[in-house]
Amino acid sequence: MSVQIVLVHGIRTSATMWRAQLAHLEERGIPATAVDLPGHGTRMQEDFTLHEALHTIDAAVRAAAEKGPVLLVGHSMGGLLSLAYVGGAQTPPVAGLVAASCTALPHGTSLAAYRLIARAVDRLPDRGMWITDRILDATIPHETRGDFAAGGYALDTQDTALRNLAALDLATAVQRIRIPLWFVNGQYDQLRVNESLFRRLAPHAELIVVPRTTHLVTAMRPQVFNAVLRLAIATVEATVTETADARTP
Repeated sequence: MSVQIVLVHGIRTSATMWRAQLAHLEERGIPATAVDLPGHGTRMQEDFTLHEALHTIDAAVRAAAEKGPVLLVGHSMGGLLSLAYVGGAQTPPVAGLVAASCTALPHGTSLAAYRLIARAVDRLPDRGMWITDRILDATIPHETRGDFAAGGYALDTQDTALRNLAALDLATAVQRIRIPLWFVNGQYDQLRVNESLFRRLAPHAELIVVPRTTHLVTAMRPQVFNAVLRLAIATVEATVTETADARTP
């Protein structure tokens, strides 16, 4: 059975942020599913709750697990939720996890400052979208520039989602993870703030820092991120084979 990929987007954006990865995987015949979390993308009218967000990930993972071993991939908020899901009290059917742009604990003064800035930007004309557009134009290649906006921006959900994330016990969750795990950060990503802590909590995890990128590592250098996915897929395949061989009398 081939490895199945489940992709979980970050805050404000949607499943469309994974277009470059979905195209890359499709070209190689690798099955992949990108979900929309509540309050985002095709589910913009729904309320965001941790319960429903984690349920969304669980439903996608369990559907994929019926076809093969699952590699879960999350970016930013999607990465934090994926870490909490995999490291929960109940072990889910996930064979590997790529957690991108999410080595920061979402609580305390850092979260408060982030929410304060987000609210200030939201009060600007056009809710500050001109700032977002200029940043994307300056940093994202043309071929992936529109991917983050294609599913719409969940501006009304952002503060609620940030407040909900504060309830996650990520330190405990990350310590529980025993499957192959990769932390992937852009060199200039502001969410590297607790990177050393995450590495101590999961000493078996691999840390990959992508040069000349910020938080939007999947779109800024999609070829590099796709190479990380290929590495993770190969590792999961090898791990599954080794496990099967060990069980064979």
